[in-house]
Amino acid sequence: MRSKKKISYLLLILFFACIGAALLGKVLFLSDTTATQEIIPITEPKPVTTENTAPLAANKSLLELVKAYGGIPLIDAHNHDASGYKYIGMKNIWEKNAVDRIVLFGDVSEPSAVKTDEIAWEAYRDRPDVIIPFFSGINLLESSGVDATRTMLEKGYFGIGEIAAASTNSPVLSRVAWKTKHPMDGFLPQIYELCAEYKAPVLLHIDPPNGFVIEQFKDALTSYPNTTFIFAHANAFNSPGNIRELLKTYPNVYADFFAGFTAFNPESSNKLKDFIPVMKEFPDRFVLSTDSGFGLKSEEQAIEGMYRLIDELDDKKIATMIAYDNLYALIHDQPATKTQIEAIHKLDNGKFQSLNLDKLTKLEAGEILFGKK
Repeated sequence: MRSKKKISYLLLILFFACIGAALLGKVLFLSDTTATQEIIPITEPKPVTTENTAPLAANKSLLELVKAYGGIPLIDAHNHDASGYKYIGMKNIWEKNAVDRIVLFGDVSEPSAVKTDEIAWEAYRDRPDVIIPFFSGINLLESSGVDATRTMLEKGYFGIGEIAAASTNSPVLSRVAWKTKHPMDGFLPQIYELCAEYKAPVLLHIDPPNGFVIEQFKDALTSYPNTTFIFAHANAFNSPGNIRELLKTYPNVYADFFAGFTAFNPESSNKLKDFIPVMKEFPDRFVLSTDSGFGLKSEEQAIEGMYRLIDELDDKKIATMIAYDNLYALIHDQPATKTQIEAIHKLDNGKFQSLNLDKLTKLEAGEILFGKK
């Protein structure tokens, strides 16, 4: 009997011990959970991002961007594809990605550019509705460069550039034979005067985008107020604030925006969104370009950069101005040259007698001379 009682007491003690252990385990578990929550708070997952690109939620593919914005007309305002006849292989890519017009030239400020200027002209003769030929094969250090400039503008080229007005850092242009030390060096002042006479813009490469060479650029902007200057890839290694200062102070300068550099080049210290406030403040003073994809995986990636900029703007009216209207106005407003009008007279068999040739534009003259109008 006594042994049975002893067993009962032992069972009772064991029972309460189990209950106590269970309760203690629960307390410890809850305590652990609370501690974990304090160290690692529960938050909403952040969108995945990559350097210099928008959040993944807004990171549409190029195909999606073209589908969304392909209806906005688009000019590539700075393209080197006359070099090596590269433009021939780009035709399908331009068409696929709804690039409507291309400012075409080739090599820059060196003897080889004379040939690539000719190639740009061949492309223009073939497609005057698509190609806008510029030229760069002029010696900026000799008076012959001024004569060549007049000849080319008279022939029907729409602008000068890209030319190397200053280059210290560029792996390519710092070595070219016909570059100047700064934007007021050599025969550049006389060339600026010709640009004003023909209402043709000049696309200047200037690096670095600060210091002495930029002060000289400001001097050029002040000294030649009737000349239209385009600051090539103005956003490359440059800040939105510097661009804003130029646009605010000098009404005759445009910023060529190489969107692919800011969107994709890891050396960019800015993102596309950083430039949007300046673009919205000066929507009539930006043009958009690919620079033929320099420093990127491909020219098509540079085209994608242009569309990403349009997407970032989130304003169709401003996007249309920057993507097309601003550059087109610089081209459309140029009057036909004497050389063009004389050539039309030679073609004339009565077909063009009804035209007011005094009011003919350079664009219209080119279309007539090349049988496209």
